[in-house]
Amino acid sequence: MGYRHVSVMAAEVQRFLNPGPGDICVDGTTGGAGHSLAICRAIRPSGMLIGLDRDKAAINHANQVLSSCDATVRLFNDNFTNLQQVLFQLEVDAVDTIVLDLGISFYQLRQSGRGFSFRADEPLDMRVNDQADITASEIVNRYAEKKLISIFRAYGEERWSPRIARAIVTARKEALIENSLQLAEIIVGAIPHRFQKERIHPATRVFMALRIAVNRELECLEKFLSFGPDLLKVGGRLCIISFHSLEDRMVKRRFVQLAKGCVCPPDFPVCACGKKPTAKLLSRKVIKPSQKEIGANPMARSARFRGMVRI
Repeated sequence: MGYRHVSVMAAEVQRFLNPGPGDICVDGTTGGAGHSLAICRAIRPSGMLIGLDRDKAAINHANQVLSSCDATVRLFNDNFTNLQQVLFQLEVDAVDTIVLDLGISFYQLRQSGRGFSFRADEPLDMRVNDQADITASEIVNRYAEKKLISIFRAYGEERWSPRIARAIVTARKEALIENSLQLAEIIVGAIPHRFQKERIHPATRVFMALRIAVNRELECLEKFLSFGPDLLKVGGRLCIISFHSLEDRMVKRRFVQLAKGCVCPPDFPVCACGKKPTAKLLSRKVIKPSQKEIGANPMARSARFRGMVRI
């Protein structure tokens, strides 16, 4: 089966990024290459697309999808946190657009065999990059109960974190927890039955939390937000699609900070810091996918879109 994924909020990305002929554009999470392909079509023939993805399978797929593009395409099996080094390697000082889609792909969930989903019996790996230094199995089988509670609460916002962590620690005393279905059964067994009839599967939040922890997703986003906007030309645009409330809050906070400029305390009568705004928000409110898109692609349900332009 080939690489499968449907790009989320594709129309919004194109509308707000607004790439044009000759632009230098970055897709920091190339994935299924849907956003990349649309960008290539907009910037041809003289533009350049720079695509990054930690997942080797995504880059291999993107190479095939983008092989016939008229625009220049440069693809890297790398993390978007290393974008500065990639641009230095390409002798590019600044770019016109950057897009990040922070979600997990359909391929990773259903085809990768890395245990991202509780719908198939797969090894508990969850690494987007198979060279990463820790797996979900190592976290589940080695971390102390308190650390597991912290991960499930912080990254999954799981209300039953203590019960689930306790059940995991008890189960692993009998045998290592090595596959996704085994872990899912432990999670379901730890949650009171009357609370298991929610819209999502009982294991959803814990699996998401483990994936975030394994791939250090929040740390990567925080690092990128510290330098990413500075890589834009004046008038350049950065758009980010997040799928978790913590990610969205981080993006919102950083974009608002850049658009405000001044960091003086609110009770100061006049600005003393002298910092000026370096960005303008493309939309004051978060943009969500349409009900039509959610109906066609349920994976878009929790997507949240924010954008800024450098001034």
